Amino acid sequence: MIWAKEETLPREEMEALQTARLKETVERVYHTVAPYRKKMDEAGIKPEDIRGLEDLHNLPFVTKQDMRDNYPFGLFAVPKEKLIRIHASSGTTGKPTVVGYTKKDLDVWSDCVCRIACMGGATPQDIAQICFGYGMFTGALGLHYGLEKLGAAIVPSSTGNTEKQLMFMKDFGTTTLIATPSYALRIAEVAEQIGIHPERDLSMRTALVGSELMTEAMRQEMYKAWGEHMNVTQNYGMSELMGPGVSGECLELNGMHINEDHFIPEIIDPKTGEVLPPGEKGELVITCISKEALPLIRYRTKDITRLMYEPCKCGRTTVRMENLLGRTDDMLKIKGVNVFPSQIEEVLLNIEECGPHYEIVVTRQNHSDYLEVRVELLPQYMSDSLAQVDAIAKKIKARIRVVLGLDVKISLVSPNSIQRFEGKAKRIIDLRNK
Repeated sequence: MIWAKEETLPREEMEALQTARLKETVERVYHTVAPYRKKMDEAGIKPEDIRGLEDLHNLPFVTKQDMRDNYPFGLFAVPKEKLIRIHASSGTTGKPTVVGYTKKDLDVWSDCVCRIACMGGATPQDIAQICFGYGMFTGALGLHYGLEKLGAAIVPSSTGNTEKQLMFMKDFGTTTLIATPSYALRIAEVAEQIGIHPERDLSMRTALVGSELMTEAMRQEMYKAWGEHMNVTQNYGMSELMGPGVSGECLELNGMHINEDHFIPEIIDPKTGEVLPPGEKGELVITCISKEALPLIRYRTKDITRLMYEPCKCGRTTVRMENLLGRTDDMLKIKGVNVFPSQIEEVLLNIEECGPHYEIVVTRQNHSDYLEVRVELLPQYMSDSLAQVDAIAKKIKARIRVVLGLDVKISLVSPNSIQRFEGKAKRIIDLRNK
């Protein structure tokens, strides 16, 4: 199901629409947002210099630090009286990033999420249970209003109290699950513990997962937990850009379609800032071209991906972003080697003895960095035989060495001993500064 005609525009029409919206956005931002005007003046750029998409790379980048430096409303392009919603990040590493929405912004947001939900298999007949935390986080309310616009019935159950979540799923006949991949697996795990078989006893047929990276190996774990019949698609967004709804997978599972009439993507070299050609992998940069309150221009997301312009079998013509490799700020540098947690996850989840729960612990010993991977064994592979357990550890170590070129310590732990998360899973424990 395709929700909006803009999802199927010919490339020429899409670029003409993007150009018109980009020029209007740059003009408006230059005259209403002092920090942007300062950045552009320092770069020697005026709004009239932006004549087309080919000029976009001349504009300066915006980062999360710019938002913190101008906390709370310094980057807003409308007065506070125009705002009807304000969200913010947790601010665990400093001042939170604050985002705001006008009435038009909320309408656009709902429409973008509605498109993503349709791509992922949701329908107006669905009962959608939202297992994101409601509050300042944009995920829950973003999916809530988008699915409501689609016509689905919403169960705003939030996070936590997993047994009650399962009671609602069974009693209400929930058909669509909205959660992080790790919490979706946790729900299935608790279901088995209390005697509910997710595939046989529940009506779930669609999972719209987001807020954390999902590798293909993790998707396979979702199928094992919920059934092969499930539509398991992931979607992408971040509060600074709007929230969920920037892009999402269709049922072809061939990358996430970007809502290009609202967001212009670029891929840059994260070290030099140079724009890379189509198909090259690098850092994703997004320009918002339809937002009124907070139209960020060339926002550096720190997410690593590539763009795919080839036609998709689903009929949409919008560019797709490959499923994320990771984030530049999640990348670990171990003995000169760049390590992404997703690389380790792919290895672990392709080893039959391993469960989907793991931790990566980084320590420093004698001025060198060391990596330890703690992973749960599945119950059927628990053994009192040290030789059997050691053989599994050696197998994991060897496969990680092939992928990373590093020797890591493998610690096999018993089921249910690694912490579970209802929101974003925290996989990395960095003890180097402690």
